[in-house]
Amino acid sequence: MSNKTNEILELYKSKLMPTYAPSVVIASGKGVTVRDVDGMVYYDFTGGIGVQNIGYGNKKVVEAIQTQAALFTHCSNLYANVPATLLATKLVEISGLGGKVFFANSGAEANEAAIKLARKWGAANGGRYEIVTFRKGFHGRTLATLAATAQAWCQEGYDPLPAGFAYADFNDLDSVKAAINGNTVAVMLEPVQGEGGVTPATDEFMKGVRALCDEKNLLMICDEVQSGIGRTGTWFAWQGYGVKPDLFTCAKALAGGLPMGALVSGAKLADVFTVSSHASTFGGNPVAAAAANAVIEVIEEENLLEKCVETGNLLREALQGFVDKYDKLLEVRGKGLMLGLVVDGDPKELVDAFKGQGLLTLTAGENVVRFLPPLNLAESDLEDAVDMMSDALDCLWSE
Repeated sequence: MSNKTNEILELYKSKLMPTYAPSVVIASGKGVTVRDVDGMVYYDFTGGIGVQNIGYGNKKVVEAIQTQAALFTHCSNLYANVPATLLATKLVEISGLGGKVFFANSGAEANEAAIKLARKWGAANGGRYEIVTFRKGFHGRTLATLAATAQAWCQEGYDPLPAGFAYADFNDLDSVKAAINGNTVAVMLEPVQGEGGVTPATDEFMKGVRALCDEKNLLMICDEVQSGIGRTGTWFAWQGYGVKPDLFTCAKALAGGLPMGALVSGAKLADVFTVSSHASTFGGNPVAAAAANAVIEVIEEENLLEKCVETGNLLREALQGFVDKYDKLLEVRGKGLMLGLVVDGDPKELVDAFKGQGLLTLTAGENVVRFLPPLNLAESDLEDAVDMMSDALDCLWSE
């Protein structure tokens, strides 16, 4: 590392709590690349962990942020603001659920809101409160969303966690049925498990959960924090399964890099929250909402849902070629441009090797390298990134 990188990282370590362990100091980003403080340029296939769905520095998004910031940067929710109102209208439209929106600041907060909404509805429908979630799922880092996250590694040390969650096995409908009891109010799932290993739900499973919720009068909640805003080739991943949830959440990519989350409901849940029953000081921030409106506009104007599928297929083919060549690579899975490369062993070795070639990726679960590049990734940039992967793999495993 250079002196500049070392200097910043030492300051970082001395002043920030050690919840992360960065090795790169980013100075700027443009399109699909980022530049560190020493001028090293990387292709960023982490997308800010699924945030930069239209890349860094998109002109339309930057202009929307600047224009709104010059007007006012905050509006109390005691009053309405135009960008948030227009954004809520657009989210209802592109989801097709016909309900209403609650704005938060993050995915965890949006999921908290979903949990509260489900419980409030359940209180009026038999006093039910328990939510079935899934092993290897991930819903956030607050105490309630941590309890909903059925992974011991992130729960350790935080007992007692809030009660009211039962765990089932993903893509196993019998396991869901076994977890349901008289207190159950909802089933909450990621259509594509992200942090748990980039594992998509099967068509049969998604349709089965929907049918089970209909049969038992339960709510189906989809967590689209990572898979939403076009990441899998549809606005929201559940739309690729031919089912509709009762409510869903989104965040990460929604506002083009600014903090924003949203809970979107169907019609029957639209008025469960009433005045003062839930709130967020910064939810629906006008600058973040203006950015989100611009993000949606860019995706529509540039046909990025279709492009995501096309580019995702190209990336999948390239990754499958590596699986065919190297015994230590086991499988490619995912949807659209949310893909995972399953490794026989620790995926960090491969992430580090890719970084050494100038490509940023990240891990997922115990043995997966995760790829989350922008939806508008150019084919020439993809070819460059694949060449970097090839060089890294050759250095690691060629005889």
